[in-house]
Amino acid sequence: MNTTALPGSTQVAIVGAGPAGLALAVTLADAGIDFVILDKLAEGANTSRAAVVHARTLEVLDELGASRDLIALGVPVTRFAVRDGTRRLLTVPFEKLPTPHPYTLMVPQYQTENVLLARLRALGGDVHRPHEVTSVVQDEDGVTLTTSTGQTLRAGYAVGTDGMHSTVREAAGIGFTGSTYGESFVLADVVMEWAPGPGEVSLTFGTAGLTVVAPLPGGHYRVVATVDEAPESPDVAFVQRLLDERAPGQATVDACAWSSRFRVHHRVADHYRAGRMLLAGDAAHVHSPAGGQGMNTGIQDGYALGRAFATGRLDGYEAQRRPVAQRVVALTHRMTRVATTRNPVARGVRNTVLPLLGHTGLPDKLATELAELNYR
Repeated sequence: MNTTALPGSTQVAIVGAGPAGLALAVTLADAGIDFVILDKLAEGANTSRAAVVHARTLEVLDELGASRDLIALGVPVTRFAVRDGTRRLLTVPFEKLPTPHPYTLMVPQYQTENVLLARLRALGGDVHRPHEVTSVVQDEDGVTLTTSTGQTLRAGYAVGTDGMHSTVREAAGIGFTGSTYGESFVLADVVMEWAPGPGEVSLTFGTAGLTVVAPLPGGHYRVVATVDEAPESPDVAFVQRLLDERAPGQATVDACAWSSRFRVHHRVADHYRAGRMLLAGDAAHVHSPAGGQGMNTGIQDGYALGRAFATGRLDGYEAQRRPVAQRVVALTHRMTRVATTRNPVARGVRNTVLPLLGHTGLPDKLATELAELNYR
């Protein structure tokens, strides 16, 4: 933890040291641009949260010199299976993707953050903690940030990578258009026997809700599921009942390493820039975890914004990245609604059509879309 006082001024102040903020900081450090990255937490979170790193993000991490260390920590997965209960409806293959990384990498978010932080430190930077920004005020010449302890930081620009409840976005007066899913989401990292095995990510449809099961390092599995009302701390018995209902006979849950519940929004900021204040990551877009694209889009935001600073092309940042977020939010919303429909007619049509589409070009197109290779 870096508890040193904030400097008086900098060119770019980054508020929030999650994946998007760290990716931006590494990009700026590599370009030799002066910055300060600060976070309100005393240390980085060690919970799992996002767990998917897609091919385009790995390409970006190649550019940042951080991919090799991350790949060594993760589990590469080459297919994404869509199921209804135990019936396989569609297989989305990643191994034919036109990329040096024809797979998706399963690795806990805290390890992605650790790798990015290590790279930042290798470039001479670090995160200033704990500094909670409570006020951001811009004028013609710059931005003044004030922390909860009364310290101030003067910057040429302020970037909000501070999550869905972004202080920077609110200070900039930028709207966050969208809504909230009625269901709650369960997230659990478990040790279990899982019949499909660790070679795929399984997306299971069902009238009870959407369920995703994905392998993690160390023999763990990530379970993400929509439920009408999740318990505060889902336990082994809860996860076992959930999987028995939605994928009968497929899972024997032995232990729960970590679990949580959360509500999911689908929102996109009305703008990514207001004068000298900019947004990236969850401050700019949030959406369903179906497809595992949230952290990936944020890391790519950070890299794109860092390159925009380096090339003097800040005016093009919103035009480049906001349409990507709109497309990701639309895709994940459709996936969630198709997966969770309780209309028997719509479900029957879905389960009939998807296997037929498996013999078309759709699986390859969907793989490219999920991997975000269309956004290069």
